[in-house]
Amino acid sequence: MFHQSNDNDKLPLHVNMTSTQESLALMAVDNGVPSLGGNAHNDNLYKAECFARQSQKLQDDLESLGLKIKHHEGNLRFLKSQENMLDEYILDVQVSLGKYHSSSIGAQVENGNLDGSQSEEKTIAQISQIENSAAHVVCELKNGHTDQASNPSLINNVLGVVATLGKVEDDNLSRIFSEYLGLDHMLAIVCKSNEGIKHLEPYDQNGKIKKSSGLHGLGSSFSKPLDGRFLVICLEDLRPYVGELAAGDPQKKLALPKPRLPNGTCPSGFIDFAVNMINVEIANSSCLTASGLGLRETLFYSLFSRLQVYKTRTEMMSALPCISEGALSLDGGMIKRTGFFSLGSRQEVEVRFPITSETSKLPVDYIKAEEKIKISKWQKERICDDMKREQLVLNLVKQDFDSKKKLLVSFLSKSSSYA
Repeated sequence: MFHQSNDNDKLPLHVNMTSTQESLALMAVDNGVPSLGGNAHNDNLYKAECFARQSQKLQDDLESLGLKIKHHEGNLRFLKSQENMLDEYILDVQVSLGKYHSSSIGAQVENGNLDGSQSEEKTIAQISQIENSAAHVVCELKNGHTDQASNPSLINNVLGVVATLGKVEDDNLSRIFSEYLGLDHMLAIVCKSNEGIKHLEPYDQNGKIKKSSGLHGLGSSFSKPLDGRFLVICLEDLRPYVGELAAGDPQKKLALPKPRLPNGTCPSGFIDFAVNMINVEIANSSCLTASGLGLRETLFYSLFSRLQVYKTRTEMMSALPCISEGALSLDGGMIKRTGFFSLGSRQEVEVRFPITSETSKLPVDYIKAEEKIKISKWQKERICDDMKREQLVLNLVKQDFDSKKKLLVSFLSKSSSYA
């Protein structure tokens, strides 16, 4: 992305300190040049030659630094042009999506069908019933019910609560997946990076929680102070799925090989892996980490791994030889992991995944357009990071240039007295 550059352009933080020290040392020649046979004329001539050599070296250094300044300024102009192009592209695609969204909503109003968000609203309502929970505060934050401008870093880094970051096809899947994860994991807060965790819960110099800041401060601001511990998941620290994605799948499902019995056949009743049965919003399907990964490869793969889903408990038990990381069945069977069976009656978890409605399913073209916007925004973030690094190096080079320029002026002034 940058112009070609040699290794000399890679400046350390102690930019050319050795060269500067040599220059300062040579300045001492004005005070202590050895006498050449007591001849004052020869002494002055020797001093003049010393100043001339050092002045030439400084001029050469300034020329080299000038080229480096030009190189880094060129890089910044190039990166800025790339950023502007991405901004224009994102705006164009957003306009086209806005037109589709308007026509789509209009059609739903005419048909009296606008119930797509009710299931998600029910999940948020279930979360709000959990007294003094961090998850409730985050939902209020993401829905704009608090002063978001007070902590933009928190808003940008926190994605939401696990229960609101995925949807499933029916109520039964919602129940069994929620029961498998348990309430603590369903209410877990998801951050992109460790920076988000720092903003969620700041500490004072003694290591005590600052109750007036972060999530604790927000909770107190609307009379819902946090009580007890809460789980936070950091995407950048998770061990993500490493492998291919299903070709042409707008949901970017993982291309996991189907389980095989010792005879090589796929077990009867196998439906899919749980991680691929979660529907992820387009905005969260990619580009959430520095390496461009989405929630399926990070969050949901960490939560479900290669958990298998079967139609019946009987079929699940028959497939034991090829179950390595747990399994569920639609009629309530549960194997947490190899050798760990969960028996007894189902437990109703207070918070469940919302259900994907027919009206919320979008055309492939719309999904592709949303994905292009997501990737473009991710690329813009990377460009902005590159610009910050280029600006830092440019500032260091300019400082070195100014220092050597002042030194050269001083040398030229002193050398004139020996001309």
